Amino acid sequence: MSLAFIQSCIEDDMAAVDAVIRHSLHSEVVLVNQVADYIINSGGKRLRPALVLLSAGAFGRITPIHHQLAAVVEFIHTATLLHDDVVDESAMRRGQATANTLFGNAASVLVGDFVYSRAFQMMVNVQNMRVMEILAEATNIIAEGEVLQLLNVHDADVTDEAYLKVIHYKTAKLFEAATRLGAVICNAPERDEQAMAEYGMRLGTAFQLIDDVLDLSGESAEIGKNLGDDLAEGKPTLPLLYAMRNGTVEQRNTIRHAIEQGGLDELPSVIQAVLDTGALEHVIAIAREEARTGCEAIAHLPDSMHLQALKRLAEFAVSRTY
Repeated sequence: MSLAFIQSCIEDDMAAVDAVIRHSLHSEVVLVNQVADYIINSGGKRLRPALVLLSAGAFGRITPIHHQLAAVVEFIHTATLLHDDVVDESAMRRGQATANTLFGNAASVLVGDFVYSRAFQMMVNVQNMRVMEILAEATNIIAEGEVLQLLNVHDADVTDEAYLKVIHYKTAKLFEAATRLGAVICNAPERDEQAMAEYGMRLGTAFQLIDDVLDLSGESAEIGKNLGDDLAEGKPTLPLLYAMRNGTVEQRNTIRHAIEQGGLDELPSVIQAVLDTGALEHVIAIAREEARTGCEAIAHLPDSMHLQALKRLAEFAVSRTY
């Protein structure tokens, strides 16, 4: 499943969003411009701003306000990336050196703060209290998700439910906010707004679950980061939790030790255990069900190019290799 059709539906609007991003990120402080330009220009799928536009298109019209809010959503995502890479001590993202590697931790954190605050300036300019509520709640929940993830690091006894809560907070909440915003600005009925929000939450969950799969099975050059990065940081992802429950005693102990100690010394053995237990297939099946349920939530909406793109995006989320 290619992104080409999805991108073609909103090509002109995404160009408008990019123009908003570049204009809004300008600062009189040179270092702010350098770091912000680097992270914005370093690739990425731009899925979250695309969701704002596709959601709006599904309700009939994409407006300049949607362009603004799509940029806001991308800024919130960008700020979390800048902060995440410092917390995780990441050296590579999207196949390039992380901003903290090039500019230092202090610059990354502070420019992340700038991007966050610029996002809030922009959302205030929209002068819509409902928009403010949605984005303020999302930003707060994302921060809680980051803390929950921090508490789970090196804990091999995390439950599936606790891990999924982190995904819902840390990743899926911004997907949900993006799709909800498209509906809100179009004055969609409450039922349709909720349906689009559920689609976003389900899509975000599926997307993160496939990220977890790719961390243990992808090609580094394709996924844009090193294989086993999550394991190296001691993150107990769903494939690892499943493999621990269903593997041999030796495999269970190997994975537990790898999570508790971090590092990649046992990566080959962990990957073998994950393959032997069918953990990747198990997690992919969960992701597919999330994507299917999300598409089902919006199935009642009038058919359109944008609605078809949303459905194809769900297919892409679970079939992608990067």
